[in-house]
Amino acid sequence: MLAWDPPALPILPLAAIAAAALYVAGVRTLRRKGRRWPVARLVSFLLGCAVLAGVTGLRIEAYTWHLFSAFMFQQLTLSILVPPLLIGGAPGVLLLRATPHRGLGRVVLGAALGLLRSPAPRILLHSAFTIPLFLVSYYGVYLAGVVDAIGGTRAGHTALQVFFLGAGLLFIIPILSIGPLPGRDSWLMRFFDIFIEMPLHVFIGVILMMATTPMVAAFAAPPTSWGIDPLRDQSIAGALAWSYGEPVAMITTCLFALRWRRAERRDAERAGADRREADETNAYNAYLRELGRG
Repeated sequence: MLAWDPPALPILPLAAIAAAALYVAGVRTLRRKGRRWPVARLVSFLLGCAVLAGVTGLRIEAYTWHLFSAFMFQQLTLSILVPPLLIGGAPGVLLLRATPHRGLGRVVLGAALGLLRSPAPRILLHSAFTIPLFLVSYYGVYLAGVVDAIGGTRAGHTALQVFFLGAGLLFIIPILSIGPLPGRDSWLMRFFDIFIEMPLHVFIGVILMMATTPMVAAFAAPPTSWGIDPLRDQSIAGALAWSYGEPVAMITTCLFALRWRRAERRDAERAGADRREADETNAYNAYLRELGRG
C-alpha cells in the first residue's frame, strides 16, 4: 500500500505538492526580509501535505476502489489527520505576511481580505453548518448510498476525497486557526464543538461492526483472488472509524486547551496592567487635586 502509484489524474497529490512549494516559498520570503517563522509551523504544514499526497497518491488509493477498510482509512486521514496538520502551519498568517503589497501580491491580498469580509466564510465556519456537514460526511455518505451513487467514477471518487478534506478543514479552522477569521466563537463554545463533533465517527463505526450484511454495494464484492471477506473487511472499516480518530482528537483537544489557557493568562495580565494603569492615573489625579486645594 505504500508504493508510489498515483491515479491517472492525481489532483490531490499535485495540490499537496503545490501547496508545500508555495508554503516553503513564503517562508523563504519572510526569512529574506529578516523575519522569523516558527519551525514547528513549517514542519506541521509540510507533514500535512506529505500525508495528503501519500494517502491519495500511494497504492492505498488503488485499494480504496475495492476495500471498505482502505476507503475508510483514507477518509479518516483526510478529514481528521490532515486538517489539523495543515492548519497548525498557519498558512493564512504566512500568506498575509509574505505576500508583497504591490503588483500581483496586492491582488492576492485584496482577494483574501475580500473573502474574509464576505458572509460565506462566516456561514461555512459556524457550528450550525459544520456539525451537520460532519454528520453527512459519515452517516449520509454510507447510509444514504452516496458511495454507490458516485464513488464508482473517477470524478465522483475525487469529489468524495475533496469533500472529506473540506469537511475536516471547516471543522478544525475555527478551533485551531490563529489567523484572522470573519468571526470566532468563545473558547467555551469551541470546546463544545470539539465535544460534539469529534465522537461522531465513533458511532458509524459501531454500526459498521454490528452489521450482518454489506452496507455499501461498491465494497460487497472485492476481487476473488484477494481472498477478502467483505463482512470482515467492513468490520475492520468500522473498527478504524471507532479507533483511528481518538489519538488525533486527544492531541487536538490538548492543543486547544493549551491555547485556551495561554489566552486566559494573557487576558489576565492585560487586565492587571489596565488596573495598575488606572490606579496610577487615579493616584496622580488625586495628587493634582491635593495641589489645587493647597
